[in-house]
Amino acid sequence: MLNVEEIKDGLVIDHIHAGFGWKVFQWLGLDKGKYGCALIVNVASNKTGSKDIIKIDNIINIDFSVLGFMDPNITVNVIQDSKIVRKIKMALPEKIEGVIRCKNPRCITLTETYEAQEFRLVDRERAQYRCVFCDALYTAGDTVPGTR
Repeated sequence: MLNVEEIKDGLVIDHIHAGFGWKVFQWLGLDKGKYGCALIVNVASNKTGSKDIIKIDNIINIDFSVLGFMDPNITVNVIQDSKIVRKIKMALPEKIEGVIRCKNPRCITLTETYEAQEFRLVDRERAQYRCVFCDALYTAGDTVPGTR
């Protein structure tokens, strides 16, 4: 049996798509953190069959819009005094700015770096975003934000 200590003050990132937890773990920089954290993969889930969970023994700042972009099914539980004091459900944000790079090699944002790359949600069902500068389509969750 797997035994992970309870968290007194920290965060639990739950309902991560199975197999995607490591990408979230790295994006949050938890592999470089100076506090305890656990990545638990392929945990049984009644909703989805399996999921990943991240437990962080610290309260850290997270850009929830980016987390929602990575996986809109994620839930973040804020733990204080060993109790859940707040549950935050992620959703696809309407706009993503300065997080991902456009994949169109002719997009102006690749040569003119003074302009932040911006994407707008165009199809919530398909989780698709469109670059506001060149109209290239991007599907949320394809890669970790910030990667090229």
